[in-house]
Amino acid sequence: LTDYTTGSASIEKMVEKMQALPWPIYKIKLGTKEDIAIVTELRKHTNAIFRIDANCGWGVEETINNAVALKKLGVEFLEQPLKADNWDGHKEVFKHSVLPIIADESCIIEEDVAKCHNHFHGVNVKLVKCGGLTPGRRMIQEAKKLGLKTMVGCMTESTVGISAIAQLLPQLDYVD
Repeated sequence: LTDYTTGSASIEKMVEKMQALPWPIYKIKLGTKEDIAIVTELRKHTNAIFRIDANCGWGVEETINNAVALKKLGVEFLEQPLKADNWDGHKEVFKHSVLPIIADESCIIEEDVAKCHNHFHGVNVKLVKCGGLTPGRRMIQEAKKLGLKTMVGCMTESTVGISAIAQLLPQLDYVD
């Protein structure tokens, strides 16, 4: 199953989107000081699994603390809570988070997968960023060798780009 992204918006708008398209998994874009309140309110409207994309918007302690509250609210994982180049921070969060952490902006090209080992629990491969299906497939294979979870996400792909992602589904743990 793929998640459905709510996008950053007011709580009311996010609830409207969820009610317009009931789905078993939502990816919620966050990165504000009101994130726990937002997820708490959204939880009142669905029992779906939540995945959180903090869009590089949190600090180390904030991520570790938010993970505790968010786990109680049915969050499956956090995606890229810290700035992409904060490797010391990623390592600290990796050691102390009660939720898995998935790299996005920290994992763009093939060489980044090895860097993410022991800093993240998984990687989100974006085909339009890494150069297409072949490098994306190699990134997934490398991630699996390192014991990382795998996810493929999209940005502004056409249906042709999305169909390329579909070719990788059997190799993935998560789909965005």
